Amino acid sequence: MAYAAKVAAYQERLEKAIDRWLPPVDRAPERLHAAMRYATLGTGKRIRPLLVYFTGEVLGVDARRLDGPACAVELIHAYSLVHDDLPSMDDDDLRRGRPTCHRAFDEATAILVGDALQVLAFEILARDPDMVDDPQLRLRMIAALAQAAGPAGMAGGQAIDIEATGSRLALEQLEQMHRLKTGALIIASVVLGALSAPGLPGQRIAHLERFAENAGLAFQVQDDILDVEGDAATLGKSPGADQARNKPTYPSIAGLENAKRRARELHEQALAELEGFGRTAEPLRWLSAYIIERRH
Repeated sequence: MAYAAKVAAYQERLEKAIDRWLPPVDRAPERLHAAMRYATLGTGKRIRPLLVYFTGEVLGVDARRLDGPACAVELIHAYSLVHDDLPSMDDDDLRRGRPTCHRAFDEATAILVGDALQVLAFEILARDPDMVDDPQLRLRMIAALAQAAGPAGMAGGQAIDIEATGSRLALEQLEQMHRLKTGALIIASVVLGALSAPGLPGQRIAHLERFAENAGLAFQVQDDILDVEGDAATLGKSPGADQARNKPTYPSIAGLENAKRRARELHEQALAELEGFGRTAEPLRWLSAYIIERRH
């Protein structure tokens, strides 16, 4: 199957899986449930769940066992976007080509949406009957996702991002911020896929983690590049927003060409971690290339 078709198939699979876990809109409180669905269904590149599915595929895991982890990482990502867009954070009006959740509904509902999506992610990892049976592996998945979402990961990175607005960071400081804010959840996506393969040696998990670390940082570098070069129709959000808020980015610190060079360098480092997996790792190689070549 060509990779574009494979991606579309996994995206459709994820959409159906998330739909099954989300509460229906005709159940009270209806407005909250409608907003949860608005924030998660029908839009998005689904990079993080694709990493779950592709990692599992490389390791020979049935897709049915990967649906739960894929839903969990996407729900954490969706919650983070809803909260990032709030007036107290980035105050954005557009996300994924349509009004942000707090614009489509209201600010209080958007806060509750983020709260509800976050806890649903962990409920899925605890309760999904189709996931890996070993309770110790499930606990490791829950711990990995919690760490990626918390102060040692996404929330910590967002806090640093807020504090850095209007400041000039060294490139090493910027990379550390992005390793937390963006990279941690991308690493967790790969780890959840790897933990779905019982008995996988720790050394192979470590190689996959380092692959994800480099690919995750490349993802953020490319995001910073697109904030300069993209347009609203393609990006699905307002371009130039980081520059308007005086936020530190790769192009603002290192220059646009150096940022592009860094993205390619990170891609090559990611690929180097997959050498021991042979041809079976081709899906992850393709996804790493897509990350730095995407235009949205």
